[in-house]
Parts: sequence; structure tokens; C-alpha cells
Amino acid sequence: MAYKLDTEVLYQGTTPQGIIRNPESPAIYPASAYILENREDYMFADKGGRYYYNRTANPNRDELGAAISFLEKGEKTLICSSGMAAISTVLLSLLKCGDHIVMSKAIYGETIELAEMILPGFGIEVSFVDFTNLEEVKAAVRKNTKMFYTEIIANPLTLVTDLEAITAVAREKNILTVVDSTFTTPFVYRPLEHGADLVLHSMTKYFGGHSDITGGSLTASGALIDRIYPKYLLLGCCLDPVTSWMTLRSIKTMSMRVRAQNQNAILIAQALAKDPHVKAVYHPSLPEHPHHDLASRMFDTDYGYGAMLSFRIEDKREKVDRFMESLKLICYLGTLGGIRTTFTHPRTAFINNFSAEELDRMGLAEGLIRISVGAEDSRDLIEDLLQALAALDS
Repeated sequence: MAYKLDTEVLYQGTTPQGIIRNPESPAIYPASAYILENREDYMFADKGGRYYYNRTANPNRDELGAAISFLEKGEKTLICSSGMAAISTVLLSLLKCGDHIVMSKAIYGETIELAEMILPGFGIEVSFVDFTNLEEVKAAVRKNTKMFYTEIIANPLTLVTDLEAITAVAREKNILTVVDSTFTTPFVYRPLEHGADLVLHSMTKYFGGHSDITGGSLTASGALIDRIYPKYLLLGCCLDPVTSWMTLRSIKTMSMRVRAQNQNAILIAQALAKDPHVKAVYHPSLPEHPHHDLASRMFDTDYGYGAMLSFRIEDKREKVDRFMESLKLICYLGTLGGIRTTFTHPRTAFINNFSAEELDRMGLAEGLIRISVGAEDSRDLIEDLLQALAALDS
């Protein structure tokens, strides 16, 4: 049948010509939907067969999920539109009215806000405890406790959670353990190999690594992911194909980036610890860190102890401002994990969310600076930090 021009043009160029085999770089699949042959084809697709709708499944998300499942040694991975989307999906999928969750009190600030602002509206109770104190964790358990939620390296004081001790308690009580492992990355530590039930990441950080993507991931057993998947679809937090493709590309260099960043962090922590302007340095690589021995046992130290560190100068706003303004290379950035070194002032970041007393209890002193270490030459980074510290004398 001959079609008119306005019709015919819509159907041109939609089918690849020839045979495409094994491209060095995966293709991007931006289609929002796929043509189905018949009703049975649609019904089969809905049960995990071929692709038919982007929110349900996309080849780029699946390729990215397969790479993360490999890195985390999990069976299945769901790819979400942000780290907070991943966190929200886990909590809203696995908890229900009447359940109780025990959360680390040293976790991402917006996770705390989610737990305090949204979960109570669903009838979910939350207790915040120190996950570095096993007895405190045990004491928080109730008959209706369904989940432990923690990070491995706490922000911003880099305290380390003994996950194997935590998961031993969880298994005894039939409690799920969920771990946000954004700071550690699967190169430094893989929670699923140490008893966790689910590991999540803000892929915006080290997986993306270049401060140009936003995404999150959830990795667990096939059975647990299958429990989450129906609500994941309804929450609509799937990541778009192009960002999924970009993140998979970034994973190819992730081990090199993470190793360089983590090794730089060790050298910077050592240099800062020697500077008289610095009152304390918080990084698990330092022998004086309270969890140095634990971290040395837990982590793959060939990669390091994480690329996040904090240090404290005098608790005076004018001193903090002078230090920040004196940095020439390292920039102020409201995120972390990028290939370039950045800093933030934790107290300022949460000053509108918590009272001064709460910030003090969280360890967010006025003089505390957090560094997300990048992959530059460590000598340039150390020189920049030391000259900015020297400016405090002027």
C-alpha cells in the first residue's frame, strides 16, 4: 500500500540496515516503548520476556545492573533515578504500618529526614542508634523490628561499622540488614559478602565519578529484589537510558579512579595530621583513628580506606571562612565522589535542618571541614591545603 508523505516519513530509518555484531561500546536504547506482535507477546513481556515499556525494563538499565551485580556479588540489581530514590524504594517496599526500623544515627542527612518526615506517616517506627556500639543496637531491637539500616563509613567523622557483628544480631532476630555503601564502593568493601541482605549506592558519587550523572542502585538476592520490584515500578523511579549508559561507561574506569582517590586520601590525612593548625583528622587509615584496626581487617586496603576524610580547625567562623577562601585548587561543592577534589562545611550543610545542639551531638563542629578526595597529583592537593592552613596566621 502506498502511504502519503506525512505518514511514510514516520516509519523511515527505524530499522538498522545489515547485521550489527558486538559493538565495542553498547548502544543506547531511548525508546519509551517497543512494538509487540500480538496479545500473547504483550502478556509474555509483562512476565519478564522481551522489552515493551521503558519504565518496566530497559536494556541500558539492565546492562548497568548486571555490572553492579557483578561488583557487589549479588544476584539482581535495580537501577533508580537517584540515591534517594533507591533509599525510598527500599524503605517503602520492605516496611509496612506497625514495623520498626533501627537506623544508624550517623548516616546521610536526607535519609534521616526521610525517616523522620515520611515513615511515621505510614505508621513505621524509627529508632536512631550508634551502630559502632553493638550493645546499643541490641538494646534497640523490638518484637516488631524488621530492618537494620546503616552505612559502613559514617559521614562526616568516618567511624566504621562492624557489619559482621551487626548482621549476626540481625540473623538471630530475623531482621533484614540494609547497607548504604556509597562511601566504601564495592572495591573497598562488599556488604553482601559479610551478611547484609541488600546494598545500595548513590551512583551520583563514585559510580558516576565525574559529577555529571544522578542515579542510585539496589543489589540483593533475586528473591528480595522480586519483592521490591512491583513497588519500584509503581514509584516510577527508574533511571533514564542515557544516564544508565553514561554510568556503565564510567564503571569501566571506576577501579582506577577509586584506587587513586583512596591512596591520595591516605597521603592527605597523614599531611594534615602533622599541621599545627589542625586539631583532629578523621580517616580510618590513620593509626590513631578509633576504628583503624577494624577497618584494616574489613577493607581491601590495596584500594584503601575510602576517599572521604574530615579534619577540624579552630571553631571560629572567620577562621573557617579564611581557610575556605584561601584554597586555590580545591573547590566548594555540595556533593562528593567526583574525580576532582572538593570540600564542604558539614555544619553549614545542615544548619537549616537541625538545631545547634543537634549539630553538636552529631559532631558537626564549626571548625569541621570534609574533603572528597579526587585523583589529582597528591602533592598539588597537599600544597593547596597547607597554604590555606598557613593563611590562618595572617
